[in-house]
Amino acid sequence: MKQLYEIIQFNREFVENKGYEPFQTTKFPNKKMVILTCMDTRLVELLPHAMNLRNGDVKIVKNAGAMISHPFGSIMRSLVVAVYALQAQEIYVIAHHDCGMSQVDSDEMLNKMKERGIPDNVFDTLQNAGIDLNRWLSGFKSTRENVENSVKVIRNHPLIPKSVPVHGLIIHPDTGELDLVVDGYES
Repeated sequence: MKQLYEIIQFNREFVENKGYEPFQTTKFPNKKMVILTCMDTRLVELLPHAMNLRNGDVKIVKNAGAMISHPFGSIMRSLVVAVYALQAQEIYVIAHHDCGMSQVDSDEMLNKMKERGIPDNVFDTLQNAGIDLNRWLSGFKSTRENVENSVKVIRNHPLIPKSVPVHGLIIHPDTGELDLVVDGYES
């Protein structure tokens, strides 16, 4: 059976058996916080458990590398919405050791796109529109510097109040150990 159909079948049983009941909560985070973290599969359950977070405690925004690549992109919009519409009072940037974004080679990725059928004229069109795909697809060399940069972008954003602490941490994806990089209470 194809994966989508397995999911749909499971979901029907989940709803029928009221499996959702233990997860019911409001849209407002109980702990008044929002986390920007990486989409890494190792963090899906580890990160909340390592921070003593339960369903309903926090808003979690995920992307590749916990990176803010544009100050007015969708990540910043999500953080702004969390602060103004969803009662978040603190922001946490949590990257992790051994992140795939620290090893991303934009040229290699562009070649893989071509191998999978993206035609050259698409790349030409994007380049002529002013999009630098190499920059857009680039990762980072230092996880610590990435966290510091993301915290700096958020902290200096004109729409984030100075009263909102912005913390930076790095989690170990095997043990859940957290390393404090930026203490937002001291900034």
